[in-house]
Amino acid sequence: MPSVSESDELIFFVNGKKVIEKNPDPEKNLLFYTRKVLNLTGTKYSCGTGGCGACTVMVSRYNPKTRKIHHYPATACLVPICWLHGAAITTVEGVGSIKKRVHPVQERLAKCHGTQCGFCSPGMVMSIYTLLRNHPEPTPDQITEALGGNLCRCTGYRPIVESGKTFSQKSTVCQMKGSGKCCMDPDEKCLESREKKMCTKLYNEDEFQPFDPSQEPIFPPELIRMAEDPNKRRLTFQGKRTTWIIPVTLNDLLELKASYPEAPLVMGNTTVGPGIKFNDEFYPVFISPLGVPELNLMDTTNNGVTIGAGYSLAQLKDTLDFLVSEQPKEKTKTFHALQKHLRTLAGPQIRNMATLGGHTASRPNFSDLNPILAAGNATINVVSREGKDRQLPLNGPFLEKLPEADLKPEEVILSIFIPYTAQWQFVSGLRLAQRQENAFAIVNAGMSVEFEEGTNTIKDLKMFFGSVAPTVVSASQTCKQLIGRQWDDQMLSDACQLVLQEIRIPPDAEGGMVEYRRTLIISLLFKFYLKVQRWLNEMDPQKFPDIPGKFVSALDDFPIETPQGIQMFQCVDPKQPQKDPVGHPIMHQSGIKHATGEAIFIDDMPPIDQELCLAVVTSTRAHAKITSLDVSEALACPGVVDVITAEDVPGENDHNGEILYAQSEVICVGQIICTVAADTYIHAKEAAKRVKIAYDDIEPTIITIEEALEHNSFLSPEKKIEQGNVDYAFKHVDQIVEGEIHVEGQEHFYMETQTILAIPQTEDKEMVLHLGTQFPTHVQEFVSAALNVPRSRIACHMKRAGGAFGGKVTKPALLGAVCAVAANKTGRPIRFILERSDDMLITAGRHPLLGKYKIGFMNNGEIRAADVEYYTNGGCTPDESELVIEFVVLKSENTYHIPNFRCRGRACKTNLPSNTAFRGFGFPQATVVVEAYIAAVASKCNLLPEEVREINMYKKTSKTAYKQTFNPEPLRRCWKECLEKSSFFARKKAAEEFNGNNYWKKRGLAVVPMKFSVAVPIAFYNQAAALVHIFLDGSVLLTHGGCELGQGLHTKMIQVASRELNVPKSYVHFSETSTTTVPNSAFTAGSMGADINGKAVQNACQILMDRLRPIIRKNPKGKWEEWIKMAFEESISLSATGYFKGYQTNMDWKKEEGDPYPYYVYGAACSEVEVDCLTGAHKLLRTDIFVDAAFSINPALDIGQVEGAFIQGMGFYTTEELKYSPKGVLYSRGPEDYKIPTITEIPEEFYVTLVHSRNPIAIYSSKGLGEAGMFLGSSVLFAIYDAVTTARKERGLSDIFPLNSPATPEVIRMACTDQFTEMIPRDDPSTFTPWSIHVS
Repeated sequence: MPSVSESDELIFFVNGKKVIEKNPDPEKNLLFYTRKVLNLTGTKYSCGTGGCGACTVMVSRYNPKTRKIHHYPATACLVPICWLHGAAITTVEGVGSIKKRVHPVQERLAKCHGTQCGFCSPGMVMSIYTLLRNHPEPTPDQITEALGGNLCRCTGYRPIVESGKTFSQKSTVCQMKGSGKCCMDPDEKCLESREKKMCTKLYNEDEFQPFDPSQEPIFPPELIRMAEDPNKRRLTFQGKRTTWIIPVTLNDLLELKASYPEAPLVMGNTTVGPGIKFNDEFYPVFISPLGVPELNLMDTTNNGVTIGAGYSLAQLKDTLDFLVSEQPKEKTKTFHALQKHLRTLAGPQIRNMATLGGHTASRPNFSDLNPILAAGNATINVVSREGKDRQLPLNGPFLEKLPEADLKPEEVILSIFIPYTAQWQFVSGLRLAQRQENAFAIVNAGMSVEFEEGTNTIKDLKMFFGSVAPTVVSASQTCKQLIGRQWDDQMLSDACQLVLQEIRIPPDAEGGMVEYRRTLIISLLFKFYLKVQRWLNEMDPQKFPDIPGKFVSALDDFPIETPQGIQMFQCVDPKQPQKDPVGHPIMHQSGIKHATGEAIFIDDMPPIDQELCLAVVTSTRAHAKITSLDVSEALACPGVVDVITAEDVPGENDHNGEILYAQSEVICVGQIICTVAADTYIHAKEAAKRVKIAYDDIEPTIITIEEALEHNSFLSPEKKIEQGNVDYAFKHVDQIVEGEIHVEGQEHFYMETQTILAIPQTEDKEMVLHLGTQFPTHVQEFVSAALNVPRSRIACHMKRAGGAFGGKVTKPALLGAVCAVAANKTGRPIRFILERSDDMLITAGRHPLLGKYKIGFMNNGEIRAADVEYYTNGGCTPDESELVIEFVVLKSENTYHIPNFRCRGRACKTNLPSNTAFRGFGFPQATVVVEAYIAAVASKCNLLPEEVREINMYKKTSKTAYKQTFNPEPLRRCWKECLEKSSFFARKKAAEEFNGNNYWKKRGLAVVPMKFSVAVPIAFYNQAAALVHIFLDGSVLLTHGGCELGQGLHTKMIQVASRELNVPKSYVHFSETSTTTVPNSAFTAGSMGADINGKAVQNACQILMDRLRPIIRKNPKGKWEEWIKMAFEESISLSATGYFKGYQTNMDWKKEEGDPYPYYVYGAACSEVEVDCLTGAHKLLRTDIFVDAAFSINPALDIGQVEGAFIQGMGFYTTEELKYSPKGVLYSRGPEDYKIPTITEIPEEFYVTLVHSRNPIAIYSSKGLGEAGMFLGSSVLFAIYDAVTTARKERGLSDIFPLNSPATPEVIRMACTDQFTEMIPRDDPSTFTPWSIHVS
C-alpha cells in the first residue's frame, strides 16, 4: 500500500456543476455517488453489472491531442468515481426536467408512449441523448445500435425506437403505395364503409418541440484547461482500504507497475469491477492509466495497423471502419471479422468503456475478439520498466494462459499489431449466443486459412474456439494435420473428426449444453468451410467451383434491422365532446416524469434519520436441518446494529404456509434464514457473509416434477373438468396421438427489484411501509400477522412499481413482513432492496409445467377426444400454485371445441423457491401443450396446423367444457382478419419456395388463436373501491385500490373521472394507492385493474354528480368552479366513496362447472421466422397481431400492453432459460445468465390491430388487455416448430418431435438432426452428473 498522507483532490463535473471530492474512495461507484451523495436519483439501480442499461449516463472527455470532445454512454454501476477525474458526467437530470425544461428526447420518448413502468426510461433517454450529441440526425440503424445495451421489460421496444426515429431525416412511414401512404392503410372509401373508422397514429408529431443541437450545454472549459495542462502530475486517491493512482506518462505507469505488480490496470472497469462484486476479489492498489498518450495511439504501416491498448472497443470499431473504407478488401479480412463481432459484443455502454488492451489481457474464455486476433496473427506489444520491450504472439499458448507465453506481472500491454491479410489468406469470426446482441457466446471461433498462391492447397490453418473450455483453445494439432491438404469435402470431414478429438468438452462441463456445444464447434467449422469455398470461387471462378446455391444462405448471420410497424385502432367518434378523453391515445400520466427521472420509486425516497439497510442470509441447501446458526462474527462487523432471526418475530413466522425466517429446517436454496441490519448496505452485506450456518441434509430432496411424481409430493388436490364420454370416444376415432411437452419457467425480471421501506412509528405499534406491490392488502395482512398487531396499525403506501408482471402480488407481503420485523426489533427505519441476484434466487417466477396428452381424431383433422394431464412445479410453499393449476385446467381448451374432453391438473411440491403469479397465470404454459397437440394432429392428417385449428375452433355460441356460455364471434373475426391481413397463405407459399431453395436456413409461419379469460373465479376478489375528493378550487383528487405497475391504470382512471365529472383531465390528480385511503383492496392482476377500479371510480363520480345536479340546474351556464363553490356553501359533501361489487364469478370443482370468468379476450397472431439449422439461431421477420379490445379506453396504453406482453411471451418461448443445478441451485441470477429480449429480437415488421367489438359488462364496453398478448408470443415458437419440421422432413426425419419450451438455439439446433449432430461423441448419462437440469 502506498504511503500517502492525504489524497489528491478528485475533480469532475456533473450536469455542469463542479464536484471536488477531497477524500474519494476508489471502492465507491458513480451510481452510488450520484444517487446517495448528489441525490440525483434519476439514474437507476437494476442489475449492478452493466447488463441492463438502467444506470446509463453520458461521459464527456476532452482529448488534448485531437482537441475534440468525446461523448459516450457508460453504465454508472461499473464506473469507480476515481475514474472520473477530468470528465464531465451528464445524468438524466442534466438533460432536462419538468422544473426547468423538458428535453426533446424526453418529451418524445413519453409522447411516443415509450415508457410504461418508467424504470428503464432514464437509461433509454441517456442512450438516445448521447447518440444525438454525436449524431444530431441519426440513422435508424444508429438508433437501434445505440439502444442495444438497454433492457426494457414493459414496452416491447417498438415505441422507444420510434421516439428515436423522430430525430432521423428518413420517414418512418413505409412508402409501399408510392404516395407516401402506408401499405396497411385501407383506401378512404373502405374506411367510410366500415362500421368504425380505424386510426393509425398514436401521437401527434406537431406537438413535439424542435430539437436544436446548438443549444446543448457546453463542455466545462476548466476541464479543457486541466487536460491541456503541460505540468500534469501523478494523482493518488487514498480510500479507507484501497488506493487509486493515475499516472500521466508511460514511464510513470511502468514505474508503478513495477512497484505494484499485482495491481490491476483499470481502464473501463468492465472486468475488474464485476470480479470485485461477484468473486469477492480485493485489490489494495488500482492503477488507472487512462490519460497515458502512448496507450491511445494508432499507427498504420505497409504491413498492418498498431492500435493502442487504451482504445475502447467502440473506438476500435470506428478505426476498423475507417481502415476498411481506405484499404483494399483483400488486406482487411481480419478487420471485417472484428467489425462484425464488435457490432454485437455487449452493448454500446460496455463497448465504450472496455478497452482492447484490457480485453486482450483478461483473456475471458468467451472472448469474441481474441480468437479472431489470434487467427489473424496479431501480436501484443509489451513494455516494462526494465525497457525490455517485446512482442508476444497473440496465439494459442497466450490465450490458454501457458506460463511460458504469459505476461509478466510488471509488464504492460502497450498496443496490439494486427497485420493485413495476404491475398490468398481468409479470416473469419463466427459466434452463436442465446440472443443476437449483448450476450456471451455459447461457442465462438476465429479461423484463418492461407493457401499456396493460386491453389486450394492449405499452406497455413488456424482455428481458435471460445466458450468450450476454461480458456480460449486452439485446435493446433488438427490444423497441423491438415496443412498440405486440398480444401474439399474430404478435408472437411477429416477436420470435423480431428477437431472433436482434440477439443473434448467434458459431459459435466460448466455451462452445460455439452452436446450442443460439440455440435456448434463443427457447425461453425462447416460455415467457415463454405465461406472459404465461396471466396476461392470469387478469386478464380474457373478453377474453383462455387458452393451449391442451396447452401449460400448459410454463409451470413442474420442482419440486424431497425424494427418498423403500424398500430391500428378504432378512431374516436367525431361527435364525442372535445374534452372527453376516453378513447383517445393519451400519454401515460407519469410519462414525462419517467423520461426526466423525476418519477419517484421507493429507493429514490430520501434517507430517513437513523435509517438502516437490510441484507439477507439465504440457505445454500435445498432440504436440510439447520444444526447451528452463529451470528457472532456478523454482529461484530462495522456498522452492524442487529441480526434478525425467526426468534425475533413477535407474531406468526409461518403465515398461511409462507415462512418468513427459516428456523430449524430449510426447504429450498434461497430461503431466508436471517437478515443483517446495518448503517449501510455494504456493511450489512459484508456482515451477512460472516454468518455461519451448519446443515444436515434431509432426504428426499425433490427438484423436478418427475421427482415429485415419484414421491407423490403435491401442494394441492387434483383439479379436473370433463365433458362427454372420453373413453368411449377414443374407441371410435381414426387415429390417436400421444405425447408430452415440457415448458420451463420464467423470471419476471421487473427492472426495479423488490424494494421496501419500513418505518416504525413511535405510537400505538404503528408501522408505515412504502413498497412496490400489486396487492397492498396482502402486505398489510402479513405484516399485521408477523407483528401481532391489528391491520389498522399497518399503513402500506404504493405510488408506482418498476414493473411487476405478477411477481409483486404475493412476494412483497413475505418480504415486507421480513423487513417490518427488522424495523420492529431495531426500532429504526429499514430500507430493504434486493440485489438482482438475490431477487431472482428468492422470489422465483412462472411455474414450469409438464403436459401429457392423448388425442383421438378423424382423418379429416376433427378432434373427437382429448385426455390431458398437467403438472406444475410449485416449489416449497403454497403461494398461488393451487389457483394457477385451476387456471391451467380451466383454460386448457383454448379456442377449441372438443366434444369429449378431460383435463386434470396438479401442483407439485418441490424443494425449489415457491413459484408464483406471472402474467397470463398458467395460460401461456398450458396452451403450448394444446397447440402442440394441434400440430401433432395436423402432421398425422397431412394438413396445416392452421387448418386443424380452423376445423376445431368454436364457431357459434357454445358452452365451454366447464359449461360457461360464450359467443366466439369476436374470436372468429380476429382469426379471419389475421389470416387475411397477414397474407398468411401467400407468405406460406413464399416460405415454401424459400425453403426449397435453401438447405441450411428455413422459414416457418404459424397463426395461433387465443381465448383468454379475465379476472378470477372467486367473486370477492373482483370487488373494488375508490375515493374521490373535489376541492374548492374545482381540482379533483382521485384514489382507488389499484396499483400502477406501468400499465397506465391511473391514466385510465383519470380519463374515467374526467368523463364522468365532465371536467378536463388536467383537473384530476392521482397521488398514490394506500391502505389508509382505500382499505381491503383486491390485487391488481388478472387483467382486471381498469375494469373493477374503473367501475368504482365511475360510481364515486356519479354519486358526486348526483349531489351536484341541483346546483347545476340552478346555474346551467355556470362554470365547474362556481358549482363547486355553491355546493360547499350549501353544505353538500364533495367527497365520495365509490364501490364496485365485482363480477359475480364462481366455479364448483365438485360439479366441474361454473361461470369462472366474466368475459374473454380473443385474439390471433401470425409470426414468421427464419431459422439457421446449423447454429439454432432464429430471426423473427414479421408479426401481425389482432386482439379483440372491444372499445379501448386508451389505445396507446392497450397497444403498449399487447406489444409488451407479446415480446415478454416471445422471450418466454425462445431466449429465456432458467438453469438449475441437480441440487436445486439457480444459476441464472442476472442479465449475464438470463436473456430477456433486446431490441434485436423484436419483429422486423410489427403490426398490431385492436379489433372493435362490444363488451357491455365492463366499463365503457372495454376489455382488460394486460396479459392477453403473452400467449400470442407462442406464434413465434410454433413458427420455429414449422421451420424445424421442414428441415427435418428434408432430412428424412419424423415431423412429429417434442419441441419443448423455450425453443433456445440449443433446442432448435439439436432438433435439426444432420451429419454434424450424428458425428459428435455422446456420453452415457449414468456415468456423470450434468451441470444443469430441467425442472419441468
